[in-house]
Amino acid sequence: MPIGTNISELSLAAASAAVASRELSPVELVDACLERIDDIEALRAYIAVYAEESRQVARAAEAMMKAGHRLGPLHGLPIALKDNIAIEGKVTTAGSKILADWKPDQDATVARKLKGAGAIIIGKTNQHEFAWGGTSANPHYGAVRNPWNPEHFPAGSSGGSGVAVAARTCYGALGTDTGGSVRLPAAVNGIAGLRPTIGRVSNAGVIPLAWSMDTVGPMARTVEDCAVMFNAIAGHDPRDPGSSQTPTQDYTADLERDVKGLRIGVISDYFFEHLQKPVHDAVREAITLLESAGAQVIEVAAAHIHGNISAQLTIESAEPSAYHQRWLRERPDDYGDDVRLLLEVGEMLLATHYIQAQRYRAVLRSEFLDAFKSVDVFICPTLPFTATAVGETLVEVEEGAPEDMLSAIMQFTGVPSLTGLPSLNVPCGFDDGGLPIGMQVIGRPFDESTLFRVGAAYQRNTDFHERTPVVLG
Repeated sequence: MPIGTNISELSLAAASAAVASRELSPVELVDACLERIDDIEALRAYIAVYAEESRQVARAAEAMMKAGHRLGPLHGLPIALKDNIAIEGKVTTAGSKILADWKPDQDATVARKLKGAGAIIIGKTNQHEFAWGGTSANPHYGAVRNPWNPEHFPAGSSGGSGVAVAARTCYGALGTDTGGSVRLPAAVNGIAGLRPTIGRVSNAGVIPLAWSMDTVGPMARTVEDCAVMFNAIAGHDPRDPGSSQTPTQDYTADLERDVKGLRIGVISDYFFEHLQKPVHDAVREAITLLESAGAQVIEVAAAHIHGNISAQLTIESAEPSAYHQRWLRERPDDYGDDVRLLLEVGEMLLATHYIQAQRYRAVLRSEFLDAFKSVDVFICPTLPFTATAVGETLVEVEEGAPEDMLSAIMQFTGVPSLTGLPSLNVPCGFDDGGLPIGMQVIGRPFDESTLFRVGAAYQRNTDFHERTPVVLG
C-alpha cells in the first residue's frame, strides 16, 4: 500500500490484500469507514450505523488473524446492507414507517453468507420506501443525495448503498434490484453494480417488491470488487424456493482475460435511441474501446424489445400491490404519497394485463436467448440520462420534452429484469456537469463471469472508477 494512502480510498480488493498481509487491521478499516460516514452524514446514505458492534467484530476478526485464521477475501472488511435485508435482532425498515420497529428473528441468507465470509456489517443503507421507486427520496428517513453533486439524486431504489460505496464509507454494499435498483444507483454514483441471473442469489429474508423479478446484487468501487462479493453470496439456498441449483464457480477467475474475439451485440434502434447526448457518446466510446481491444461488434435486431417498459411497469405494479394489500387498507397514511399512489394504481390493473405482461416476458426472453447464439454479451446505456435534481419527478431525455421519471429510468434496465438475465453496470464517463455515466453489460443466464471479464478489461484501460466524488474533493 503506497505511503500516505487514505485507508477509506482503497478498493475492496486492495483493502483485502492489506489485511491479509497485516499492513492494515480490520479495526483500522472500520475506524476509517466510521469517520467517513460522519463526514457525509448530510447525504443521508444510512438509516442505521452499527459503530460499536462493528468495532467489536473487527477486534474479533483481528484476533482470528493473529491466531492464523482468515475466512477469505472479505475477512475484516466493512460492508453495508440495504435496509430491506434482514439482520437478526436489528431493526429492518425497508425505508418505511410501517416496519420502523420490526426486528427479524434471523438473518437474510445473504447477510449470513457475508458474515460467514468474515465481512463486518457496518450499517443499513437508506432506500426508496419499500424499494418501490427510482429516486431514493425517502419521506421517512430523508432524501438520499448524490456525492458527485448533493443537489442531484442518487437514483434508486438502492440509492443509499450506491452513495455509501461511492463516498468511500464501506468497501462494498448489497442492494436489491427489481427493475434496475442496483444498476441505476451504480450508474449515477459512478460505481460497479451487478444484477445477477434470477435465482442465482437467495432472496430469503429480503422484503420483496415484485417477487418474480427481485434479486440481491453487489455494489462496489470496481468490477473486481463486485466479483469478490458475488463469490460470497451466490449459490443455492433451500430457504428460497426460487433459488437455482445451477452450480456456481469462481467469479474472479476470468478477470485478467482480454476481450479478443468476444462478440458484443448492439441493438442500435433501441439502445441508442431516446437518450441524452453525453450518455450516447460515452457508451459508444466504451464500445469502440472494447472493439479496439479485439472485441467484435455485431448489430442485432430485436423485434419485440419496444414493449418492455409497459410490461415492466405492469408487473412491478401488480406484484407489490398484492404483497402490500393488507397494510394498504389498514395503514394507508403510513406510506409516502408516491408509494401509496403506485400501490393504489397496482390494485386497478386487470388480471389480463398481468398475464399479458408475463406472456411478453417469455417472448422477450426467447428473443434474447436466440440472439445469444451469435453474440456473447450485449452493451447499452444503463439509463438514458444523468442524475436529475433531488425532488424532480420529470426528466428531459430530449430537450424540451419532459417525461415521467419512473418510465424513463427503466428504458434499458427493464430488459434484463424481465428476461431474468444478468447485467452489470460499469462506469464509462461523465457529463459536462461532472455527473457519472454508466454502461450496462448484459449476459447469458448464469454467465456472470463473462460480464466481470468485460468490465474488468474495460477498467484496465480507463480510470473513471478511480475518480473521487465532489464531496470528498
